[in-house]
Amino acid sequence: VVFPTFEKFLAARGAGQPFCYWLGSHDPHVPWDRESTVDRAKIRVPAHLPDHPSVREDIAGYYAEVEKFDAECGALLDLLRNAGELDNTLVIMTSDNGWQVPRGLAGCYDLGVRIPMAARYPARLGGGVRRDDFVSLLDLAPTFLEAAGIEVPRGVTGKSLFGKARRSSMFLERERHANVRRGDLSYPVRGIRTREYLYLWNIEPDRWPAGDPELYWAVGPYGDVDNSLSKQLLLREKPAPYFDLVFGKRPSEELYDVRKDPNQVRNLAGDAAFASVKRELRSRVVRWMKETGDPRAVGPSDFWDKVVYTGPKARR
Repeated sequence: VVFPTFEKFLAARGAGQPFCYWLGSHDPHVPWDRESTVDRAKIRVPAHLPDHPSVREDIAGYYAEVEKFDAECGALLDLLRNAGELDNTLVIMTSDNGWQVPRGLAGCYDLGVRIPMAARYPARLGGGVRRDDFVSLLDLAPTFLEAAGIEVPRGVTGKSLFGKARRSSMFLERERHANVRRGDLSYPVRGIRTREYLYLWNIEPDRWPAGDPELYWAVGPYGDVDNSLSKQLLLREKPAPYFDLVFGKRPSEELYDVRKDPNQVRNLAGDAAFASVKRELRSRVVRWMKETGDPRAVGPSDFWDKVVYTGPKARR
């Protein structure tokens, strides 16, 4: 059932009735349409983008929408507090993808897969605690079940946020985001992120990672990157090396030392000094693919290319 507001949802709920409510906000999402008061001079520009007024304005717009979402969530928490339910409710704030900036959303670099998450549940979670665990949205299902006192079924691969188990790494994968390559082609990536390294295997390196340079079906040129001031700048001026970092074809393997290179712009996959690291991480990725029954574990596959795309066709 869809409710226009959380306040109306609470009013319709029976007294003492357990509930689950999902607020889906459009903030932050391009086009940014909130007035920003952020000091542009204090903005930190990621290393894969040029330090240009358009990029700083882009980031300021993003921050403005983050602030708007924070304010909306604060109002919801006040409603729970006024209803006497705040300390009895598990509240989780998170997102469905990474930052909607070039080389972010739809990619496997940290800007694409690292998402915010904050949780509040005094009965099980201590306040004021910051954790740097590897967490997946898969972990929400067992967390919700445990909070409700329901046994987690066997076969669930997520880990409850209440548990003591900690991951030392996270596996990553990507196929088709939008229909932006001729022939409905995906851009398959498998990888692993540890505390020290990010390893990515670009399985079809001859394809365009950000989508074809010209509009095929959806979004526009390089359609896996949504339109923004930063994208417009890159397309208009093609500054080096930023244009290639965002839109250019990539080698079959990428390896980054995330401690020294947090923005992941210096590929070490061809450096002999890191050959053993690359070999070990690739073997872990291949083993994971076999364990999970990944069709690509046994060779080339066009399974995802043939999945019917149901999104709208862009106007030419």
